[in-house]
Amino acid sequence: MIKADFKDYQLSSEILKAIGMLNFKNPTKVQERVIPAVLEQKDIIVKSQTGSGKTAAFAIPICQLVDWEENKPQALVITPTRELAIQVKEDIFNLGRFKRIKVAAIYGGTSFYNQQKELKQKTHVVVGTPGRIIEHLDNMTFDVSNIKYLVIDEADEMLDMGFIEQLETIIDSLPKEHVTMLLSATMPKDIKDLCNKYMNHPVQVEIEEENKTADRIIQERYHIEELDKMELLIDMTIVENPDSCIIFCNTKQKVDEVYQELLRLQYSCRKIHGGMEQRDRLKVMNDFKLGNFRYLVATDVAARGLDIDNITLVINYDMPEDGESYVHRIGRTGRIGKLGRAITFAVQNDTRFLNEIHQYIGKEIPLRERPEKEAVEHAKAEFNEKKSTAPEMKETKGAELSKEIMKLHINAGKKTKMRAVDVVGTLCGIEGMTKADIGIINIIDVSTFVEILNDKGEMVFQKLQNTPIKGRLRRVSKVEDN
Repeated sequence: MIKADFKDYQLSSEILKAIGMLNFKNPTKVQERVIPAVLEQKDIIVKSQTGSGKTAAFAIPICQLVDWEENKPQALVITPTRELAIQVKEDIFNLGRFKRIKVAAIYGGTSFYNQQKELKQKTHVVVGTPGRIIEHLDNMTFDVSNIKYLVIDEADEMLDMGFIEQLETIIDSLPKEHVTMLLSATMPKDIKDLCNKYMNHPVQVEIEEENKTADRIIQERYHIEELDKMELLIDMTIVENPDSCIIFCNTKQKVDEVYQELLRLQYSCRKIHGGMEQRDRLKVMNDFKLGNFRYLVATDVAARGLDIDNITLVINYDMPEDGESYVHRIGRTGRIGKLGRAITFAVQNDTRFLNEIHQYIGKEIPLRERPEKEAVEHAKAEFNEKKSTAPEMKETKGAELSKEIMKLHINAGKKTKMRAVDVVGTLCGIEGMTKADIGIINIIDVSTFVEILNDKGEMVFQKLQNTPIKGRLRRVSKVEDN
């Protein structure tokens, strides 16, 4: 039976509290079908478009089902890219915040040793990319003996990136008895074969949204010579004057060229492509989510699965080379239930790609005439006014959750034999504190981080200035970046 409210599912008060504070109103269509099936521990195959709420569809029941007392990982989510792994980790962390679910992300480009240390601690859910997961399995630094839930996210992208063999290696290393969830925007033959091989009578969920990605986005195309693209880009940004815009290019070199020109013209912009260091890419994406700048110039590394709210305009400076890439790019705007806008520049050599896109989306992208000079001049004053003001900062998804949570740093860790039980014992000894007020505890070499829930952070912080922890006073400070 379809349930129209999250309260209708058998979810704990902690999960429901997080759902409410994340401002999830009602389950999306994919969530209505997936959540009950996973709660019943059934294998499931989900074919659903980008932006339909797939991550929460598997994250909510996983957060409900994992046993907090168990120290070994119980759920593994495999994603095709590092960026998506980080985003999925954040989404699961937010949904499981009040249940104190610990989520680790493992992917290349960052310290293997640090990930190894994190995996040694109590971890409920692991999110990772195939290559790094296998590296941890080979080094026996990731214990999968208690994995009960496997999620293969963006399976079609895994196939495109050549990860099918690696997926099979990972699945073969897991306990035979586990629930498998596979999510994909498309369902090519190799993905179907994978399902047939590893899944047990899976529930099939195919969501045909009334408003497909291509239908909830106003689309236009402009025929242009390659040398005139930059001039048209400037004109379009003046006329459209977006609050938040992604400009897609096909190569790193083109991203660099467009970015440098926009920078020269004093646009509020940054760039992202696969040639950048991982930490730099992450910082750019995070700053864009927060609204620190208006224009992001990007290759397709930013196109798939990344959930950034309120992008008002997507511009394909270069034509994507297939229909699927086109839909994923323009799907960055018009997220769940919102209208979006997408503009595509087409040069003479793009005819083959354009025909394929038209066939894929089932209609032609309307051809428009470029804006008249008078229209551009008329729009300049408003454009320049916005350009001279700082962008409006956005709240992150978890900001509301964090308002009643304070993260504290204790100047002691594993090297001084600090244990979670020592922290819990001290905190529960403070008048007005119970175990339910203690969030995630993370103990590393010389530091301990603990979250204090339910608006009790300031009180606990003050008390700990004069309260011994494990027999002596410790330096306790607030961590600002919750």
